[in-house]
Amino acid sequence: MAFANTAVSDIMATTIESRTRKLADQVTNNNAILSRLSRRGNIKTFGGGSKILQELTFQENSNAGWYAGYDILPTGVSDVISAAEYDIKQAAVPVTISGLEQLQNASKEQMIDLMEGRIGVAESTLSNLITGGLYSDGTAASGKQIDGLEVAVPLDPTTDVSYGGINQSDFPFWQNAVSDNTAAVGLDVAQIQGLWNLLWSQLVRGNESPDLILADGGVWNAYLGSVQAQQRFSNTDMADAGFTTIKFMTADVVLDGGIYFPSRASGATGAPANTAYFLCSKYIHYRPHSARNMVPLSPNRRYATNQDAEVQIIAWAGNLTVSGRRMQGRYDANGV
Repeated sequence: MAFANTAVSDIMATTIESRTRKLADQVTNNNAILSRLSRRGNIKTFGGGSKILQELTFQENSNAGWYAGYDILPTGVSDVISAAEYDIKQAAVPVTISGLEQLQNASKEQMIDLMEGRIGVAESTLSNLITGGLYSDGTAASGKQIDGLEVAVPLDPTTDVSYGGINQSDFPFWQNAVSDNTAAVGLDVAQIQGLWNLLWSQLVRGNESPDLILADGGVWNAYLGSVQAQQRFSNTDMADAGFTTIKFMTADVVLDGGIYFPSRASGATGAPANTAYFLCSKYIHYRPHSARNMVPLSPNRRYATNQDAEVQIIAWAGNLTVSGRRMQGRYDANGV
């Protein structure tokens, strides 16, 4: 029979509840992509539905044209707006306490200390899980993982694969740009800027261009070596937010290799080896559910039916979405 302790339940629930806003901010502020999306206003919650819909424009209005005098102007319907559809992904981390631990930490002060420690670990774990997911292809955990940059900005955007419910091989507007080079060339200090120039030129549309380049350690070191004599270090908002940045054209180049975690399936927490993502953040969106953004899964007490233990669960639901895939690029120094 489960150990029931109302005071402990209230401490757990209120402690988690009071920290959820802090946790959501921590996830945002501790990641270069989400930090940029937050300042751009591209972190928007959604309230329901079976899918996350991200509106996009996929072609120009076909009625546009020149005319003279009394020429008849076309007024037919021109479908120019559609929406990509993304699955709702979920993540959670339970915080548990046994009946014995409740007895051993019976005073309110001791219980708060115990729960603060465990909730802190849970917060860091969930934050790292979501951050790692932002670079994933969405296939981990039997497809339950976030659809991250690995699938949003793939190495081969022409394969017969759907992303956001749109087949990328059928629609060129839904294909990102790729610069694919061997490591000998792609990490050459003397050549990397020329290769980046070529990729950049494929990602400029009017006054729109990449504003954030996420590079792993290998690419970062190669690019840094190519510009270090000019000392082109950035003093932008990204640097002020604590991210190590330099500049390429008008974009912030952020070191995003991540600390290696052997316990994780991929090991890495940031950009893949020898890779840089050229991102136009205007068309990238972080979409948590309004009722499930780092919140207690249930404020009610949860007892194990066959254990002397109590559980509270911190949960998140949402996905990373893209509304302009053609404006994104990927630099790969691994070659094919």
